[in-house]
Amino acid sequence: MYILKTTTAFKKDLKRIKTNASYLTSATKVIVTLQQFGVDGIDSAMKPHKLKGKYINNWVCHIKPDLLIIWIQIESPNIIKLIRLGSHSELFK
Repeated sequence: MYILKTTTAFKKDLKRIKTNASYLTSATKVIVTLQQFGVDGIDSAMKPHKLKGKYINNWVCHIKPDLLIIWIQIESPNIIKLIRLGSHSELFK
């Protein structure tokens, strides 16, 4: 079990997608999975991988084709820090 922490940017991103019920439901499922199992619980179809560049060493996965979640996983003391949530164009400007 991981402790979830969020950034201010993630909170704003989450508030923005609340208008789309499908995105919100899917994002919630991924967040719960991350809290319970970390990156190991993410389905390989969601393409979890580490990033380079601006988000170096952060993890990302595709919740929907154009909805991504970025996080940092710290193994000791089991923390998941949720960084961003949004589309490719919103996150990688």
